[in-house]
Amino acid sequence: MNFSKLFLVFVFSMISNFAAEPEPPVVTPGVNGQPPSDAIVLFDGKDKSKWQNIDGGEAKWEIKDSAMQVNGTGSIRTKEEFGDVQLHVEWATPSEVKGEGQGRGNSGVYLQGRYEIQVLDSYQSKTYFNGQAGAFYGHAAPLVNVSRKPGEWQTYDIIFHAPAKGDDGKAKPGSFTVLQNGVLVQDHTPVPGESTTAAAFSGISPTGPLVLQDHGNPVRFRNIWVRPLR
Repeated sequence: MNFSKLFLVFVFSMISNFAAEPEPPVVTPGVNGQPPSDAIVLFDGKDKSKWQNIDGGEAKWEIKDSAMQVNGTGSIRTKEEFGDVQLHVEWATPSEVKGEGQGRGNSGVYLQGRYEIQVLDSYQSKTYFNGQAGAFYGHAAPLVNVSRKPGEWQTYDIIFHAPAKGDDGKAKPGSFTVLQNGVLVQDHTPVPGESTTAAAFSGISPTGPLVLQDHGNPVRFRNIWVRPLR
């Protein structure tokens, strides 16, 4: 086969490959803090019907000034369960500082109800590094501390891939990529399917709820949405 024929074979092969690629769906990005068009809105500042108490029953957190606030009635979880997701959540620790370390504005965002990205007032406050704001709790400290002052709104944008079963039947690690206030704090951090640390979990699960933790501090949450990654 001469060069021209080889070139034509190559061109037709490339065209076939391009044609086989599915067209990406069209998603309208959000503006002025609004979610993108394909997002599932979990809390819009008014409606908490997509949430329930961690043990079942009505979610009893107070809604005030378009935010849900921890009030000692227990952690809450989504009624729907998710696997791999892009999650956006905004949170604020109390403006009045009480306590120190882990007792200062403590809460958490749990993926699948088991993997926690820590919420904490870490502004000029010391604690163990894998327990401060932006940490994959008990496993990985944030790359940097970008915490805002107490009472100020902060954002988490989380890309989560759950551990999955590999071809050999063993757990294949998942990962966290997290931006806090627009700054990268977790960069493809491994999420093991098994753990023997203090923040232990075992086995793998294809889906699970999103959980917001009641740790006894009046932390607020708003503008929560999720995009399942397929």
